[in-house]
Amino acid sequence: MRSEISINEAIALVRAAAPRLASERVPLLEAYERTLAEPLASRVDHPSCDNSALDGYACRAADTPGASPERPVRLRVVGDVPAGALFAGTVAPGQAVGIYTGSPMPHGADAIAAVEDTERDGDYVLLKRPASSDDIRPRGQDLRAGEVYLQAGQRLSPAAVGVAAAMGYAELPVKRRPRVGILATGDEVLEPGQVIRDGQVYNSNSYSVAGLVQQAGAEPVVLPRVVDDPEALRRAVSEAGGLDLLLTSGGVSMGSYDFVRDLLLNEGTVRFWKVAIRPGGPALFGEWGGLPVFGLPGNPVSSMVVFLLIAQAWVHAALGLTEPLPLERRLVATAGSAFKGAGRKEAFRRATLSFDADRGYIAYSTGNQSSGVLTSMLTADCLAVVPPQQDIGVGEQLEVIPLTP
Repeated sequence: MRSEISINEAIALVRAAAPRLASERVPLLEAYERTLAEPLASRVDHPSCDNSALDGYACRAADTPGASPERPVRLRVVGDVPAGALFAGTVAPGQAVGIYTGSPMPHGADAIAAVEDTERDGDYVLLKRPASSDDIRPRGQDLRAGEVYLQAGQRLSPAAVGVAAAMGYAELPVKRRPRVGILATGDEVLEPGQVIRDGQVYNSNSYSVAGLVQQAGAEPVVLPRVVDDPEALRRAVSEAGGLDLLLTSGGVSMGSYDFVRDLLLNEGTVRFWKVAIRPGGPALFGEWGGLPVFGLPGNPVSSMVVFLLIAQAWVHAALGLTEPLPLERRLVATAGSAFKGAGRKEAFRRATLSFDADRGYIAYSTGNQSSGVLTSMLTADCLAVVPPQQDIGVGEQLEVIPLTP
């Protein structure tokens, strides 16, 4: 068992233990935020032919030099070509064809006069500016058949799904979402809505972590919380069928009632216990009965930070996601507040980030940094990184980790 390891070592162990999930095909409307399982090449050119970027008249550029409001060029209108239609003839010298945004360019025409630069006169149109080829969108300007535009491991944003649709795909191959169980432990933990007394707390961890699990690309499964009893814990873990990963909150520190730690130590495998970070130092990772188990600390901020920085790596690796983890998205900022270190541990302090044109990014503390103050995460949009054996003073440079991509 590894203990008191660095955060980078913890991430490496978590990544190495993750399986590679199978893929499935889903309709476009179910593909948002899913992970693409294989590269996709376009099945078509887009546009499929030269077309117009605006409404106006297609004509020959050679007919329109010198056109102006004082001396307009007069062309005969020989037809109209709506979007989706084709002009059957060829545009000859002295002729024009009405054209609309997205309409295919008629044969013989090589320029477009914008409608606002023209005036209709019966069967003729008066051009008050020279026609231009700049408003012709060439075939394949956006997509070319056979070229790969979406890569395996890419999270499918709305734009990516739109590109897939434009390439001709009605269904997309995506990675199966891992089912991640979330189990809160502790005699003092109650579900929201129950009557509470002094010394008890509502179960916030399951719901904050469930949101992070979903945001990471997995399917959260919130399990009923269990009391501090080894048999109850064993039974809950045994009955958590169909899971790919189990996240527990609480029960992983050094107390007499930390049964999650004892269960894995005595009956399972522990890959590491304790990471040299604050908050979240007691984090634990291993397997029990073939099920990967990640023990998150019980304090609400610790559970969120440890998932974001470490446990999320398991989800990324299982999905084959190529986007960087939060720890890999560091920015350099100036401290707008002082940030206290954590001795020999690396500290991750909740902060807000602003941008100044002269000074660049500036990080401000969200206030009380106790791992039990969940409201400090409510306003935080980054984590300020304080290296071991250091404090960061106002005006000093530091690294920050944005909490959203």
